[in-house]
Amino acid sequence: MKPAMETAAEENTEQSQERKVNSRAEMEIGRYHWMYPGSKNHQYRPVPTLGDRAGPLSSPGCFECCIKCLGGVPYASLVATILCFSGVALFCGCGHVALAGTVAILEQHFSTNTSDHALLSEVIQLMQYVIYGIASFFFLYGIILLAEGFYTTSAVKELHGEFKTTACGRCISGMFVFLTYVLGVAWLGVFGFSAVPVFMFYNIWSTCEVIKSPQTNGTSGVEQICVDVRQYGIIPWNAFPGKICGSALENICNTNEFYMSYHLFIVACAGAGATVIALLIYMMATTYNYAVLKFKSREDCCTKF
Repeated sequence: MKPAMETAAEENTEQSQERKVNSRAEMEIGRYHWMYPGSKNHQYRPVPTLGDRAGPLSSPGCFECCIKCLGGVPYASLVATILCFSGVALFCGCGHVALAGTVAILEQHFSTNTSDHALLSEVIQLMQYVIYGIASFFFLYGIILLAEGFYTTSAVKELHGEFKTTACGRCISGMFVFLTYVLGVAWLGVFGFSAVPVFMFYNIWSTCEVIKSPQTNGTSGVEQICVDVRQYGIIPWNAFPGKICGSALENICNTNEFYMSYHLFIVACAGAGATVIALLIYMMATTYNYAVLKFKSREDCCTKF
């Protein structure tokens, strides 16, 4: 009983203190009104304390807005865009430098006559220009697909009020689905084509490793181990010398051009593979969004009628 009585007494003392404070404040306000009669029409609002003040992030409106914005982000398209940009950049940059190094190796060692590899030089130069076009096109196409992903994601999740879509918007989404499928098939061919120089350089490198091995190093059979580039079809059969053997081949493998070209072709092939994966993600995302948009448009038409 005693603690209860003490707590009741403490509550009474606190209430009396609050009343004193309030009465004192009212007296000050009445004195101010008596001294300045024109200030009676003013409205006095209590100043909120630090505990009553809420931060901008703690308000429900801002929090709901942030959740709504994060819900409208097309994460699949965003990941695919980053992967596509990275893959195309690796393929174009490394492929361009590797092609230039390949031409230098052929001119210095496998085809000393310029007329023998004139066609190959023109083809490689054309491929370098194609690389510029591929980089520019996919930079623009990735941004367009990302924007289309934002549009379709917002429409699918109905983030902006009532569901609204048009036949033109669905037609554009379907066009992007078809174009992405075509580009995916085309990049599968590019990925397979980019593996061809990797295979060629790997054969040359493995032959050089055989020459460097202790079983064949320093023996007379080293000069019989050769690499004939003409069998790959990149230079004609009448090209001279076309075939390099023994220590001369080992010297080619030790050059900086060969080392850089070999590894750059590997990175370019990996970039082409990353681009194929990005296009596959684009295919799945655009196909899903288009299917949901088409279904919801039919459902919306049925509810109207």
